[in-house]
This record gives sequence, structure tokens and C-alpha cells, in this order.
Amino acid sequence: MRVVSGHLGGRKIEAPAGNHTRPTTDRVREAVFNSLGSMGVIKGAIVADLYAGSGAMGIEALSRGAAHCTFIENDRAALQVLNDNVANLGLNPVTTIVQGSVESHLQRLDADIVLADPPYDGVDWNSMLLELSAPLLVAEGSREVEPIGGWTTLKARRYGRTWVTILSQDGASG
Repeated sequence: MRVVSGHLGGRKIEAPAGNHTRPTTDRVREAVFNSLGSMGVIKGAIVADLYAGSGAMGIEALSRGAAHCTFIENDRAALQVLNDNVANLGLNPVTTIVQGSVESHLQRLDADIVLADPPYDGVDWNSMLLELSAPLLVAEGSREVEPIGGWTTLKARRYGRTWVTILSQDGASG
């Protein structure tokens, strides 16, 4: 796996061994970040990468100009790979890595963009949407995420078995 674009473009990212994580493919990451880039929301953004795994999504955001990324991951093996990726790319000064469940950190999360790629069918999207205060959510899953309570779908697209839904809260624009 590699960083697709930005100042770290082409650099290698390791993925956790086994099937506990499901890394976002380069194709999907490229499409997501091209969409976010066309919205003008990446540069200088505070990003949160939930269910971070290897950290590929948050690392891509940092490579494309995000100011800071908080990674949240519960799996110990994935955390080790994530820590190694961040260190190998020299990103420690602009990252925070949190070990724990996403659900226990949602209400404290301070971010402009939230990237969420949970284990398939492993999250209650409605609860997440109700708890998040971030203006933008990029949700990956086995189905399109339906907006509720002040959220609007900006874009929804299927890539093979993966749905990517970009949602905006309270009129945050794209």
C-alpha cells in the first residue's frame, strides 16, 4: 500500500497482518481525497481517522495538507503498525494516536473532517451521526449511510463492495 498523492505521495504504508482490519484500497482513497480536495476542505484541516487500522486514510489527509490527525484504533496489532507508519513517515509532530474504542471518544472529538472505516456492519451510524460535532464525515461501509438529524449527503458512491458516503452537518459546504 502507498500514499496516493501529496508531499508523501508514493511512500509505502504497511498494513496489519491477518484479517482483523480491511485497509482502504488506493483507488478508494484516491477517489475520496480527490472529492475532498475539490471541496477545498483538506488543507489546514483537523482530521480524525476512526477505526484507523494502518492509518492510511489519515496519512493521506496529512500528505495532502491537513494540519493534524487524531487516529483512534482499538486493535493492538493494528496500533503497532499505525505507530510504525506514522514514525517512518515523520508524522509524529502532527498526529495523536489513541488506543481505545471509537464510541468512548466520539463526544470529545474535535475535528473538521472525520474519516470512519469501521469493520463492516460493526457500527451504529445513527448513533455516530447524533454524537459527532464535526462538519464532515467520510463513512465507509457495506452500504450507503443514510443522513439523519441535520446531516446531508454530499456524495455517495460504491466501489466494489465498499460504499463511501460523504456527509455534511449543519450546512457545512462542499
